[in-house]
Amino acid sequence: MGERIGVSDEEWALIGPLLPAERGRGCRPAQDNRRYFEGMMWMARTGAQWRHLPDEYGKWNSVFRRYRRWVATGVFDALLETLAEMVERDATADMIDSTVVRAHHCAVGIKSGLRKLRRLADRAAASPPNSMRGATEKADLSASS
Repeated sequence: MGERIGVSDEEWALIGPLLPAERGRGCRPAQDNRRYFEGMMWMARTGAQWRHLPDEYGKWNSVFRRYRRWVATGVFDALLETLAEMVERDATADMIDSTVVRAHHCAVGIKSGLRKLRRLADRAAASPPNSMRGATEKADLSASS
């Protein structure tokens, strides 16, 4: 179902201790945080539905429940803050944020399309009404001013 998206052992050495220890529910033991975290990364990277999560990351519902639990308890916010502090202390490390990544000039906006829409709106406002109802509404508006 696509290439495996995972973290290296070096990356996991930084991330693993920052994640909460999971204990099993009922009589089942908890699964490995790394496997579930990689499943969450697969979901973030592919944008697929949870049900399409490959089996190698665990049952989709288990990964989803753990993801929701971590979101609710602020695990990802704390992880981001901790990693940002580590980057500030380490001069050789870099962190990329979407605010510093420049988009291609085509992705900036639809400037020509906006001008065309504005011109159409201006032309519609200046044109005479096409029906008797439009004429009476325009007359009522001008009389009330």
